[in-house]
Amino acid sequence: MRHLRLLVALVASFVAFSPLHAAEDYSGTIKIFKTSPVVKPYFDTAYGYAVFPTIGKGAVGIGGAHGKGQVYRGNKVTGYTSMTQLTIGFQLGGQAYTQIIFFEDKRAYDTFTSGNFEFGAQATAVAITAGATAQAGTGGGGASATAGGGQAGKQESSYSNGMAIFTYVKGGLMYEASLGGQKFNFKPAN
Repeated sequence: MRHLRLLVALVASFVAFSPLHAAEDYSGTIKIFKTSPVVKPYFDTAYGYAVFPTIGKGAVGIGGAHGKGQVYRGNKVTGYTSMTQLTIGFQLGGQAYTQIIFFEDKRAYDTFTSGNFEFGAQATAVAITAGATAQAGTGGGGASATAGGGQAGKQESSYSNGMAIFTYVKGGLMYEASLGGQKFNFKPAN
């Protein structure tokens, strides 16, 4: 338990003192995702979404990640969320990334905003990178991407259990082959 507390403190320090951790810019993060031709259509069709401008991740064998975000329905903030992740496996390094989670319908939104929610180790995200297009898979939420000007083909729905996850790496270098789920807490806006 002592090692776990030390690891969480280490990850929190990485996020807090990282040059990538400026004042959280939610509108800027949303704008980044809206520039992706893969992600943009979700803004028009999703019931709501959660945005995390910066999630810091670090590991030496045992890893952790943490970030704070806002939940939207329409274009209005409905609450605040935080994400914590612990992983076990071969991993080394540190990384900062942004993440957005789209809710396909009211059921998915209500599930996420029920207070505490957790993605299992089988959940996957589509990585959006500069100069790349991505194609979301169906069923398991898997993804593939092609770099440069290549065509990823027709986009298919990447909703898995009513949610679609996209990430964008801001910086850092991390190697990992690990298992672990993301846990979310939610507090409604006043």
